[in-house]
Amino acid sequence: MAGKPILTLEDARRVAAAAENEARANEWKVVIAVVDDGGHLLYLQRSHDTQFGSVETAIAKAHAAVAFQRPTKASEDAVLSGRLIHLALPGVIPAEGGVPLVRDGVVVGALGISGVRSIQDGQIAQAGASAL
Repeated sequence: MAGKPILTLEDARRVAAAAENEARANEWKVVIAVVDDGGHLLYLQRSHDTQFGSVETAIAKAHAAVAFQRPTKASEDAVLSGRLIHLALPGVIPAEGGVPLVRDGVVVGALGISGVRSIQDGQIAQAGASAL
């Protein structure tokens, strides 16, 4: 039986803390969602005054990033370049802010950020992913 690394709750908290630090440094109010390798929510954090619509969006970005094992920016770029087929794929969120979390070359989960502009969500997500 093969073994694989897993994303623990401690890992998820560390990733979320790094993302939160980036958001706070820029005074951005966001929702931070971390999912495991099956796309199941492991950790969620919402600034008290962040729009509640960003909760489901952050979760969806994280889910899409782990399901397709690539940043959601890839779908955003594809749609912007005219490849609209990405809009028909189940669970695709064509907006930056979802990134896979990788340990030892294996996707162990994903991080989703929502609440500010797409490029800013991506910046926060990258900061969080770098903490893993």
